[in-house]
Amino acid sequence: MKEVKVALLGCGTVGTQVARLLGEQAEEFAARSGAKLSLVGIAVRDASAPRDPAIDTALLTEDAESLVDDADIVIELIGGIEPARAHILRAFAAGASVVTGNKALLAAHGPELYEAAAEADVDLYYEAAVAGAIPVVYGLRESLAGDRITQVLGIVNGTTNYILDEMTVAGLSFDEALAQAQELGYAEADPTADVDGLDAAAKCAILASLAFHTRVALDDVHVHGIREIAAEDIKAAAASGHVIKLLANARRREGGIELSVGPTLIPVDHPLATVHGSFNAVVIEAEAADRLMFYGRGAGGAPTASAVLSDVVAAAAHKVSGGHAPRELIYGALPILPPAETIARFQLELAVEDKIGVLTEVSGVFAKHGVSISAVAQNYVRSDKRGETCRLTVTTHEALRRDLEATLAELEASSFVAEVVHVIRVEEN
Repeated sequence: MKEVKVALLGCGTVGTQVARLLGEQAEEFAARSGAKLSLVGIAVRDASAPRDPAIDTALLTEDAESLVDDADIVIELIGGIEPARAHILRAFAAGASVVTGNKALLAAHGPELYEAAAEADVDLYYEAAVAGAIPVVYGLRESLAGDRITQVLGIVNGTTNYILDEMTVAGLSFDEALAQAQELGYAEADPTADVDGLDAAAKCAILASLAFHTRVALDDVHVHGIREIAAEDIKAAAASGHVIKLLANARRREGGIELSVGPTLIPVDHPLATVHGSFNAVVIEAEAADRLMFYGRGAGGAPTASAVLSDVVAAAAHKVSGGHAPRELIYGALPILPPAETIARFQLELAVEDKIGVLTEVSGVFAKHGVSISAVAQNYVRSDKRGETCRLTVTTHEALRRDLEATLAELEASSFVAEVVHVIRVEEN
């Protein structure tokens, strides 16, 4: 049986599980790929640092370049842009295929890496870059290659889903839920990438590129995080039959592609409403297949290692029998619509004067800017320094964001609106 030499870059939570499984399931991987997968080295920053007992310390090296030069397959799990990018390009130049879970690198330098892999006639696999063990990249690249995708909508960040779920189910505040997520290891000490939506935006860019065969960069995604979500917002959502989730949304419509990541109201009977804890789920709408849902653990050592190793097996099989991974398929070059040109339903909570005629005034502003109202509810009356105000919740039909922004500007400048408390996107079933 042919031997395929595998180099592992990074030995964190995921890398440790990859190394362990390569040893424990060696015979099965050999049977599936047609090759003996030999882990020839693990590149780390400090080879003397304490390691999990599953790691053979004899494999550790601080010389990543030499390890890459001698490998048939390189697994990149160090994250970040550099030196990950340089190592991957070096691997391609040496004729090695690459398996990576680096969504930030792909969102920033995907086209360069795809072209370099194609030029070297080697594979670039990245199932682990989006939603952990969930095979959504494979689904878009291969299973749905015979269909036309119209929308990809999903929960692709387990940290924010855990936080919002704890706020919903346990009644915790944002700060309490974040602290709990950090204690459990779901959130980093610096949670910025998660709670500000940047991690989800990188994944949204990758999924949109695959779905619509158009190059999408991280900067193309309109991003809004969850820091401003308060317990009152969660309660108001529940009262209206909704839950709040941080959703990545990529939708094709006439004129181009809409891309966004942000807190979204979804009905309690929506498929994504019952995704709890740190789980991820992605709903794909296609013209022929209709609606498909991918659900599972979106993070963690073992689940992510599962995705990495599925790619390793595929890349090894190509080394033995020929063939290659699907190449980047760009033929649409669809325009990326600016946020102002996107269309959605919205819910606004307004603090307004508690007097006759205010609802007429508010409705008139919406009508003036062409934003149709779907529903209005008065929640409660509050007394503050501005006197008594009531909370008015207005839900719109689909509207252009630029028209909504114009509506908001006039409402905020009016004498009868004390405050625009919040604005949130609404997703229908």
